Amino acid sequence: MKFQQNRPGSKHIDEHGLLTDYRKTGNIELLGKLYEQYMPLVFGLCLKYLKDEEKSKDAVMQIFEDLVKKLRVHEVSNFKSWLYSVARNYCLMEIRTSSKHDIISIDENFMETGASMHLNMDDVPEERLKIMEKCIESLPSGQREVINLFYLEQKCYKEVSEITGFDLNKVKSYIQNGKRNLKICIEKNSE
Repeated sequence: MKFQQNRPGSKHIDEHGLLTDYRKTGNIELLGKLYEQYMPLVFGLCLKYLKDEEKSKDAVMQIFEDLVKKLRVHEVSNFKSWLYSVARNYCLMEIRTSSKHDIISIDENFMETGASMHLNMDDVPEERLKIMEKCIESLPSGQREVINLFYLEQKCYKEVSEITGFDLNKVKSYIQNGKRNLKICIEKNSE
């Protein structure tokens, strides 16, 4: 598996066209052509979270396999940021299910700029996971439902909106307020 950066002067790829063609045809070569330019970035992200080169290489390949399915269903307007979100969520789930019992920590960097928000991972005791799960359960029902769908089930805003019946702005509001309430609850229960 090679992870190399695109060289200066390499031709620009029409991402939207490749995505559209892939959705229509299911031709994996089209998706491979698109994904290939982002492999070094995905690998770097995975290495940052998984802290293991071999696991990160495996993750890059598994994420591609996930994209094969997800991109047939999801309409993506900004592939790079969407891929970042998918890759980051994949790593977070890998860490969460690993035997090391790493857990999710909500801190000041919880929300990033742009269209997507993500969780930040730190090495914290397993006790903190129990606190977070308890705090999620204490959220108002709308916030709890949206937080679970968006973060734990890795649904996009549009999917969360369709599943819950909330409009897109309400979904974003619930995520932002839920994040803030979780942070307050976790800090209060960690003292």
